[in-house]
Amino acid sequence: MATRQAKVGGVVLASDRLFLVAGPCVIESLDLCRRIAEHAKAVADRLKVPLVFKASYDKANRTSGSSFRGPGIDEGLAILASLRDEFRLPVLADVHTPAEAQAAGKVLDCLQVPAFLCRQTDLVESAARNGKAVNLKKGQFLAPWDMKPVVEKAEEAGAKNILVTERGTSFGYNRLVADMTGLPTLQALGHLVVFDATHSAQTPGGLETATGGSREAAALLAKAAVAAGADGLFIEVHPNPDKAKSDGPNSLRLKDLEALLAQCLAIKSAVG
Repeated sequence: MATRQAKVGGVVLASDRLFLVAGPCVIESLDLCRRIAEHAKAVADRLKVPLVFKASYDKANRTSGSSFRGPGIDEGLAILASLRDEFRLPVLADVHTPAEAQAAGKVLDCLQVPAFLCRQTDLVESAARNGKAVNLKKGQFLAPWDMKPVVEKAEEAGAKNILVTERGTSFGYNRLVADMTGLPTLQALGHLVVFDATHSAQTPGGLETATGGSREAAALLAKAAVAAGADGLFIEVHPNPDKAKSDGPNSLRLKDLEALLAQCLAIKSAVG
């Protein structure tokens, strides 16, 4: 298979070199994001892994209406822009409406279409028209081959740099399963395929008013996905996940990122 590439900001991601999308689930504060970005960049630089920083300014699909959603689009985009400038990292965040995609597209290097919204045609097309990279997350309710029309919508709207992310498939109540056999199917669409290890380890709504998960399972799934041929990894990290304001149970401890990434690189080297 020919090398697949996507340019995200000033970074070229390619299928022959493992890359990483990492950051906190949600922007809790500028200081926290700076701490995470500084650590993740140092790890990526040491291991020579291309890095895209991710953080959501608005978690619009929280389980409970009282859950923390983030600082909102204006403050959130300002924080992401400052992180990009300080650490020279491309930045990624979710967008939820066509209007929001247009506003966020002026700042973000990669616009992410959330899994729950991946079949919203207007949103996909609006994100694609910005001329920025687009990350299309596969819905939990879709088979891998069902992403073909989603990708085609983005392509027809003008997107040139597309990532497709596998983040698990619904498997009964409060459960997800990660089907590694779907990765080649997604790659056959012609774009880079990312495996979202932390969201694939969720138990959606499993804590009644919040989503549960397992960070141990996230690390296991990350290694399995690299062995199965994933081009890149999406991993949410936090200095103290048990105190995180979103997705703490399945977020990786920041201090464990380097060891896991080193293992994944060794696996990629071993499988060729």
